[in-house]
Amino acid sequence: MKEKTSITLSSDLLADVDKSAGAAKSRSAFIEGVLREYFKENVRQAIHQRDVELINANADYLNQEAMDVLRYQAPIDYSGTE
Repeated sequence: MKEKTSITLSSDLLADVDKSAGAAKSRSAFIEGVLREYFKENVRQAIHQRDVELINANADYLNQEAMDVLRYQAPIDYSGTE
């Protein structure tokens, strides 16, 4: 459901909205799209921040696991390739 609202914008910003929206989109459709992208980006950033915090909180364990895996790798012999 859509609700009608009113906002006040500076004339230069409104000109940019009109220019970016073009003839294919109304101001309302353009502004709604921009706001939807803004809120989706906020969610993506929050998820990214949570992931970074989880990785940082477990960095020592993850690094130990990586070192353990590296111990199982066989050495590579590059002497026969050119």
